[in-house]
Amino acid sequence: MKKKNVRFKGKLRIYMCLPLFLTIPLIGINIFVYFDNYTSGAVFSGFVLVYFAVMLFAYLHNKPRLVDEMITFAAQYGTVQKQLLNEFEIPYALVDYNAKILWVNKRFTELTGKDKQFHKSISVIFPTLTKEILRKTEEASQHLTLDDRDFRVVMRRIYFDTMAEGSDIISMDANDEYLTAVYLFDETKLSHYIRENEEQRLVTGLVYIDNYDEALDSIEDVKRSLLVALIDRKVNKYFAEIDALVRKIEKDRYFVVFKNKYLEQLREDRFSLIEDVKTVRVGNEMAVTLSIGIGGGGDSYAQNYEYAHMSIDLALGRGGDQVVVREGEDVCYYGGKTQQVERNTRVKARVKAHALREIIQSKEHVIVMGHSISDVDCLGAAVGVYCAARMLGKKAQIVVNEVTSSLRPLVDGFSIEKGYPADLFIRSDEAMLLTNRDTLLMVVDVNRPSHTECPELLRRTDTVCVFDHHRQGSEIIEGPVLSYVEPYASSACEMIAEVLQYFPENIKLEPHEADCIYAGILIDTNNFMTKTGVRTFEAAAYLRRAGAEVTRVRKMLRNDMSAYKARAEAVRHAEVYRGCFAISICPADNVESPTIVCAQAANELLNIVGIKASFVLTEYQSKIYVSSRSIDEINVQLIMERLGGGGHLSVAGAQLTDCSVMQAKHIIEDTIDEMLKEGDIKD
Repeated sequence: MKKKNVRFKGKLRIYMCLPLFLTIPLIGINIFVYFDNYTSGAVFSGFVLVYFAVMLFAYLHNKPRLVDEMITFAAQYGTVQKQLLNEFEIPYALVDYNAKILWVNKRFTELTGKDKQFHKSISVIFPTLTKEILRKTEEASQHLTLDDRDFRVVMRRIYFDTMAEGSDIISMDANDEYLTAVYLFDETKLSHYIRENEEQRLVTGLVYIDNYDEALDSIEDVKRSLLVALIDRKVNKYFAEIDALVRKIEKDRYFVVFKNKYLEQLREDRFSLIEDVKTVRVGNEMAVTLSIGIGGGGDSYAQNYEYAHMSIDLALGRGGDQVVVREGEDVCYYGGKTQQVERNTRVKARVKAHALREIIQSKEHVIVMGHSISDVDCLGAAVGVYCAARMLGKKAQIVVNEVTSSLRPLVDGFSIEKGYPADLFIRSDEAMLLTNRDTLLMVVDVNRPSHTECPELLRRTDTVCVFDHHRQGSEIIEGPVLSYVEPYASSACEMIAEVLQYFPENIKLEPHEADCIYAGILIDTNNFMTKTGVRTFEAAAYLRRAGAEVTRVRKMLRNDMSAYKARAEAVRHAEVYRGCFAISICPADNVESPTIVCAQAANELLNIVGIKASFVLTEYQSKIYVSSRSIDEINVQLIMERLGGGGHLSVAGAQLTDCSVMQAKHIIEDTIDEMLKEGDIKD
């Protein structure tokens, strides 16, 4: 580069040319001196001429030297800058628009083994750093692993037009061309410490023996201590393998604390303790079952303990013999594959009856609500609550939005001519106007807010009671003043029938009222063939004494011809999947209550030899309803839970949205395949 072509600009030019510029005011002064004295003006002119000559010589003489110094400094500064960047402690690379490496520093070479001559795509070194990711945003961050070391990769764009921004020497037109600077931050130690801290967090567990008293009662007195000792040994040995602290806090309860890193190990083992304990036999006729509640992911030990309590309550509410793990808001279930053990004692029913009586007496108005699209069990339980409120002199009303064909014979029996109030059955909008903070809201045959006839009612009163026989899920009604959820019960009507017997007022049921409650038990037990225990027959006997007539109930529950044909079509077109799962679609055309027919068809399919579980789907009100049934080999409740539903081991259901009937069918098949692969069910 020729030095004479270099021109100073800006402040440097002003500084260098300022002595020459001073000649101009000196000439002006010289002219003024000429007017005053010619001789002085001539002398001053000579001075100005000498001054200008000296300054011009100095400018021309020093300019090349100054340019040399500036170029030398700039070269040395660029070298130092390049050296500093090359020896930068953070691995650094420049890549172009196509993710091709243009330049790397020394640390990047040491880390990857690729030097400045490596001009291939950076994805060759880091497969996750594709050109699509580099083009996505101006600044991105990603975590990756290289040679068992964890790195955080930061990618920033450097646009060409910004390189000359603010320069007085060059300028460039705005354009979109850029390079990407890639920084690698080694976070191996940080990740290790975070992981170690997470693994060291304590997880709380509660272990309950579900049937402690029943199991001890089934063996001789001398063997009871041996049975308890064997159970203690199983529990302590299982948790000792994960370095857990186990303390027996009651005769049938244990408190467990262990490190979070072992929780995944227990998950992979699928908490084999609950199956191992069942093998303890010292003459006991009844197998011992456990319920385990695990709490983790909380901000404190107290919160983890609270999560454990919530988990064990949920496990017991679902019938026991299972594990519930709660980490923050995430809830997982393990086990629960066997039928719940029916408890012969009715102490709990008596306690709940007395509590319900006191609550009803404290309120002037009772609203009874079941699940959406009410069935016979739901209506029968609601009628039982109405009878209790009537006996206590309180006004009670039942929320029913849609009277289906299966309910109409029952509802028609509560006419004004027979002495029943005209507003006994009301819709949701009427209930919303009648409900206030002083109203008792009785929820029967459902424990999920979203499945009730009117979820908004739950927020309009502070007094909510729940009576249900379905297994609880993660979605529950919050803060009820009385909750009676017994999964081993055959139906909500059975529970209500038991409770009515313990009212001191000796409630007298009218024959039609007894028929409704009896019909609920009959439907949910499939004519006493499913989930039927001793207490089921005791409740039926009580209702029979109260005036229920089997023949009259049977007539009310008969189907019309269109419903019968739809059920026959569902059975006729059923497909057998994997040799033991019957799946069918029930036609909804010309059928008033397709969901009822759907359930009936699912029951019918179990009469076929080799069928272990049945699934019948029908489309109704823009939703796909699934009814699933089994006898004893398959837990259909676990399958339905995967679809967002629930129920019991042998009777369950689900509702699917945003899909067609055929898509729902494929979803069920995929769910069965997945659960078979995981071992949750066996074909």
